[in-house]
Amino acid sequence: MGWITVAKVEELKEPGSYKAVEIDEERIAVFNVEGRYYAIQDVCTHDGGILTGGEVHGKVITCPRHGAQFDLTTGAVLRMPAVEPIQTYPVRIQGDEVQVLLEAEAEAGAGAEGDEDEL
Repeated sequence: MGWITVAKVEELKEPGSYKAVEIDEERIAVFNVEGRYYAIQDVCTHDGGILTGGEVHGKVITCPRHGAQFDLTTGAVLRMPAVEPIQTYPVRIQGDEVQVLLEAEAEAGAGAEGDEDEL
């Protein structure tokens, strides 16, 4: 599938901001974490619900339904009831666009700094 534009840098300018999009029936959320951008599949591995809307503190998102926690930078589970990590996707900045690499097997923990053009 390749690199897909999901947002303008201006939309995710503030640390802690995020944007959720749907691409080919897959929900993807992109977060600005301390000036770096990270993308996850916006689905809790515990119950299949949406993660966005849950509290985000630094690099940690908490599922709004049952309190599972995940590391936004790696996808790792930090607190049960989830036991499986969430999918993460590489992110790059091209000009003023935030792009996510969607492939069958995206690498975990890939983020992009706000001032870089490409990783």
